[in-house]
Amino acid sequence: MYSGHVNEPTIILEAVASYDLWIWHAFSGLPGSHNDINVLDRSSVFAALAEGRGPPCNYSINGHEYTMGYYLADGIYPSWATLVKTIPAPHGKKKKHFAACQESARKDVKRAFGVLQSRFAIVRGPARYFQPEVLKDIMYACIILHNMIVEDERHLYLGADQFNYEANDDTPSEPISRDNIPELMEFIAQHHRIRDRVTHSQLQADLIEHLWNMHGRA
Repeated sequence: MYSGHVNEPTIILEAVASYDLWIWHAFSGLPGSHNDINVLDRSSVFAALAEGRGPPCNYSINGHEYTMGYYLADGIYPSWATLVKTIPAPHGKKKKHFAACQESARKDVKRAFGVLQSRFAIVRGPARYFQPEVLKDIMYACIILHNMIVEDERHLYLGADQFNYEANDDTPSEPISRDNIPELMEFIAQHHRIRDRVTHSQLQADLIEHLWNMHGRA
């Protein structure tokens, strides 16, 4: 039931990592054939944001105000307001500079898992004779140990001390009730804001100008 487009069964792991190797989010264990898009649809990475429990994030780029953070992703992901993708065939110096910066920063997640695999041989090799739930526990345990090492050595990473790794979201998780129409309507509105293609295009355009003004002119 875990077989996809290849002959051997695989389990997809969705993860979010930052440049200091810290793995902020991990989600795995979906049975069946999956790709990045339908894994994202079932992931919890934007669930708290849609339910109004996400951490506050307000910033201004190129004169435009934004109230949601964003993740760097590759081209297969949808054009959401919370995702910033590269430009497949950029034309002009500004877009080429943006694509180079985006693709360079996006390598952080590959670098984080390269370090994870180098530390734990059980992650590096193919998994055999394990049940899916055991594989999930092994992966999560290795990620937790990996983050403990990163936290212990974070003074070695440039700028890593700006992150508060112990910060927790203490906002209580309250289920959305169909009887409470205002909360349900706000949930639907936030759901659409996360997936807004217009905001996605505007954010990308603002980042192109911002990066060019910061570094491209030099």
